[in-house]
Amino acid sequence: MLVAGHAAPTHADDGVVIDVNAQKKGSYPLALPAAPEGDQVAREIAQVSQFDMTVAGPFKVLDPASFLADLKKEGLEIEPQKWKDVGALGVVKYRVTATHIEFRLYEVSKGNTAVLTKMYPRSGTTTRAIVHRWANEVFKYYTGEPGFFGSKITFTAKGKKSSAIYAMDFDGNGAYAVSNNSSTNILPAFSPSGGQIAYTSFMRNNPDLYIGPAGGGRPKKISGHPGMNTGAAWSPDGTKIALTLSKDGSPDIYIINAGDGSVIKRLTNDKAIDTSPAWSPDGGSIAFVSDRNGGPQIFVTSAGGGAARQVSFNGTYNTTPTWSPKPGKKILAYTTRDGGHYDIVTLDLDTKAMTRITQNEGNNEEPAFSPNGRAIAFARAGQGVFIANADGTGKAVKVWSGSATGVDWGPAPKD
Repeated sequence: MLVAGHAAPTHADDGVVIDVNAQKKGSYPLALPAAPEGDQVAREIAQVSQFDMTVAGPFKVLDPASFLADLKKEGLEIEPQKWKDVGALGVVKYRVTATHIEFRLYEVSKGNTAVLTKMYPRSGTTTRAIVHRWANEVFKYYTGEPGFFGSKITFTAKGKKSSAIYAMDFDGNGAYAVSNNSSTNILPAFSPSGGQIAYTSFMRNNPDLYIGPAGGGRPKKISGHPGMNTGAAWSPDGTKIALTLSKDGSPDIYIINAGDGSVIKRLTNDKAIDTSPAWSPDGGSIAFVSDRNGGPQIFVTSAGGGAARQVSFNGTYNTTPTWSPKPGKKILAYTTRDGGHYDIVTLDLDTKAMTRITQNEGNNEEPAFSPNGRAIAFARAGQGVFIANADGTGKAVKVWSGSATGVDWGPAPKD
């Protein structure tokens, strides 16, 4: 294993591996030259590749203006010294034919022999989808982890008189309405399979919980108790949903059956306001927001019930927790107001280490981790949906423009 940015494989025949858990941060310089034919498809491949690798986390995408190689002469191969001279450690080449797109990945230190080659048929799919598949292969080659390219994000698009649930590709492409009414619709949450989205709607003048197809269509009311039915969080196996109900007085966290909405368990029973449940990836814990100790703070309790413990202590206002899906980690991202603005931070529950994802960039809220935990999507008030590295490095990238809230990131794409 090696730290990103340092190409020193332990054995000559080993592939370069980026140690994503290393304490020392770095970026692996990757060259993504556009194919010399320069037609529309080639340009789209270059554009999507640049975006994917830029937001992936551990890569530094090199400026094409710096390239010294004769791309037309090289074709699908490379002249290693030309790429060494511009600081590239990896180079991606591709070729488009009428029926296929071929990709090759080179490690410059290994010469003119591709370390990864893929051929994708163009029939029945889009160029963008093909590039996302390739980007996932490259990411996995270097890190050993699955990528998140091709996954989807859902959010609430706020209008003047109503709000709608939208979904889109993680990069903002192909946004469409999931809800089909002119009422207020909020707080969407993808099911673990990605096939359904739960959300709260006021279409019948009460904040009821609905589940509908992720592609849009008629939803089914799953929880319609008087008062709040809000903030759905699916269990990892998709059979249960944690949510806030106020049917018995003050808002508390309950667990219901995801199939018929029947109440399985009342998880909290406090005079305070308990909201925004978030189910841990291992299914054992639920984080939520409560003002039982004063201002809203993040608490964690067992999914089976029991005492809750406060875990957030920065500032006096912390809300909307979400768990990192990284195996072996207990990391929460949440919205905090410990200064003049709302910002996104992460908190490692084991080490107590806090990482700031946003600062001095407007008001940011409702974080959601990518399927591999490497990135965080969130809403910036009045601006749109953004993606940022989950380690706090780099600059956030806008993927959707408009007034948004209630962001959730769906599961990894099925290849």
